[in-house]
Amino acid sequence: MRRFNLAVLAALTLGAGLTAVPAHAGEGHAGEVRAGEVRAPLGIANCTAGACHFDVPAGTYDVKVLLGGDADSSTAISGETRRSLLPATAVPAGERVARSFTVNVRTPEGEPTGAEGSPGLDLVIGGTAPALADIKVTPARHARQILLVGDSTVCDQPGDPYSGWGQQLPQYLRKGLSVANYADSGESTVSYLASPQLWGTVQPLIRPGDLVLVQLAHNDKTTDGATYRANLETLVAGIREKGGEPVLVTPIVRRWFNSDGTLNNNTALLVNGLGVDHPAVIRSVAADNGVPLIDLTARTKSLVESLGTEGSKALYLYNEKRDNTHTSEQGATVYAGLVRDELLAQHLVPEGLVRAE
Repeated sequence: MRRFNLAVLAALTLGAGLTAVPAHAGEGHAGEVRAGEVRAPLGIANCTAGACHFDVPAGTYDVKVLLGGDADSSTAISGETRRSLLPATAVPAGERVARSFTVNVRTPEGEPTGAEGSPGLDLVIGGTAPALADIKVTPARHARQILLVGDSTVCDQPGDPYSGWGQQLPQYLRKGLSVANYADSGESTVSYLASPQLWGTVQPLIRPGDLVLVQLAHNDKTTDGATYRANLETLVAGIREKGGEPVLVTPIVRRWFNSDGTLNNNTALLVNGLGVDHPAVIRSVAADNGVPLIDLTARTKSLVESLGTEGSKALYLYNEKRDNTHTSEQGATVYAGLVRDELLAQHLVPEGLVRAE
């Protein structure tokens, strides 16, 4: 049975609280919380064994936790719709370690066309031996944000064993940088642009300097090349119109091997039935429009081929669902790490806002 320690340290002061927002106040600029008049401390008192709930409106929040207890511990934190917010953190017996992250709270809390979810901010305190000593939630006043535009391989998947890489990306980020994941299952460039719940919602949220990562290809199965290119260019122009920085992401490969152990086929490399090579078009649009490119197709192809037919099964849902397209939590975490590496390598985010471990 897992141990859980909610030992509030006597030496800690929990008085510093959150500025609560009346229901009519709504959201501030691009989801930041406006200051209200009612002050209420939001800390360890909002937690029970294994979970914390904070009654806050939609917005962006900084979360500071103090981890550790009397015994050796290892604590990980997830929240909202199964988002990984803090990786497993080991703390020796008798010691305390502080960690912070920034989280996006929105409705719907997961996929934009999915269930609304529960109001407020919900966190799950997990890990092999979790020990939460203290927690403090405050509005994030100057946080940067990464918005995600994508499909089911990116989105906040509602149910186990599915997981999108965007769902795992927050654990690699530090306080001051949040992920607002507006990826949605089943979407193509055509359907995403046409939906008021998707592009119609995302574009107004873009602030100057925000990164917007776009990975749409898996469902453009009947989209011709000219339309696909035009749709990508429309997304790029719309992001720039709001002062955001678009980043085009080629799609993760499908785990579809040739007999020689390679993925050099149309199914694996996202070439649709009309012969449209989606990754090639994305690379071309990025080059022609001066847009940063994360070539996730090339990165995942290299990794999957190196693991081979057996070793790569764990990255996808082959064992559980005979699914060679959607990723497991393990696979999504590994692929999110590849995105993190590219964000750093291309200097798209400051090193101080990214966890290297």
